[in-house]
Amino acid sequence: MTWRKHCLMAAALWPMCCAGPPAAAEAPLDNGAVVLMYHRFGEDSLPETNIRLAQFEAHLAELADGRYRVLPLSQIVEALNRGTALPPRSLAITIDDAFLSVYREGWPRLRAAGLPFTLFVASEPLDLGLPGYMSWDQLREMAADAAVDIGAHSHTHAHLLDLRAAAARDEIVVSRERLEAELGEAIDLFAYPFGEFGLQVQELTRAAGFAAAFGQQSGAIARNADRFALPRFALNERYGDMERFRLAIEALPLPVTDLRPEDALVPAGAPPPLVGFKLVRPSDGPVSCFLGGSALPLRPADPGNVVVQLPETLAPGRHRINCTAPGPEGRFRWFGRQFTVPGGE
Repeated sequence: MTWRKHCLMAAALWPMCCAGPPAAAEAPLDNGAVVLMYHRFGEDSLPETNIRLAQFEAHLAELADGRYRVLPLSQIVEALNRGTALPPRSLAITIDDAFLSVYREGWPRLRAAGLPFTLFVASEPLDLGLPGYMSWDQLREMAADAAVDIGAHSHTHAHLLDLRAAAARDEIVVSRERLEAELGEAIDLFAYPFGEFGLQVQELTRAAGFAAAFGQQSGAIARNADRFALPRFALNERYGDMERFRLAIEALPLPVTDLRPEDALVPAGAPPPLVGFKLVRPSDGPVSCFLGGSALPLRPADPGNVVVQLPETLAPGRHRINCTAPGPEGRFRWFGRQFTVPGGE
């Protein structure tokens, strides 16, 4: 997003954005934000990546009740980096892949609701004019809207962890180059295809000059979160009911440190990793962790440490661990990790 576009949007949504230097006092670690992720709109034959239009309209109505501050994603990242506080219940809306239904169904509804969002685009489908995707002209039309920010999502939407470093770097860099050439504006944010990343891919993304990168693990963003492993709540037909939606938008950060294992890439056939972290401060109640909806037993540990031994070797593919703890006002503190074993679909 260009600085002029950023400030035009901020003037309507958050006047402090373009003010002077950051405040002297650092915002508390739990002054974070929630980021939502969609893909398709009203494509009911593809329920794994689709949100039904009635579901989406109910989401927008919930966000319009006055309790939530829907901000541009770039503005949230900037506030995290500058140490400035975010309004309570801040959140951002993101959409991946630039499917045609975004242009035809998602964008008109978001525009009518007056809500900003970020569209993460894989560039090759637009270059090839693939059916079911937006065209470059349609993307340029959207990018001209001050409420729409564009981010990169690789060139071919490849499984980056299955590639050698040079090929993964090309996927990351070429997507940015193509978007900047077609749109004429700087592209600063990246979303990993399938939410898959490891330390090497994170470093390649950082070296490419992006300001932050997002996965698909659930959780709220804490102040100390790795800017190249930021979480998003994925929403689709199965996980788009109002109970789950409210749980996501009410989530609070669970600030942690000392992640184990450090790398979210798990070699195929490796013993199940010992998963753990240290709480930055005592939680309001006991921490519970889940894998695929099943509760995981926690190992006895020193106070402030959470240690989980996974029950079996992880199969190729993606595996999400969610850890939550009670928070104030009936809300949950939420931290998630996605581990990827190469070779999955």
